[in-house]
Amino acid sequence: MISSILLAVVASVPATPVWNPTVGIIISVSSLVIVLLSTKIEKPLVGPKFPILPISIPTFVGALALGHIIGIGIVLGLTNIGRL
Repeated sequence: MISSILLAVVASVPATPVWNPTVGIIISVSSLVIVLLSTKIEKPLVGPKFPILPISIPTFVGALALGHIIGIGIVLGLTNIGRL
């Protein structure tokens, strides 16, 4: 049997969008913006160097992770206001 606590949680979960190219573009653009902003941090070259960009590999991975988190927030926010 499903407890009443689980039923209360199910009722309060917001709608999440199905993946489509618009969601992918939003997350990609936010990740790219964060990677470009990561070149402005104080010590972007600590650790192994990335061969193409002027940042290190840990900075690149961290920037992409933050970009995905921000992109997911944008997608959920746009879904919440009905724009996506």
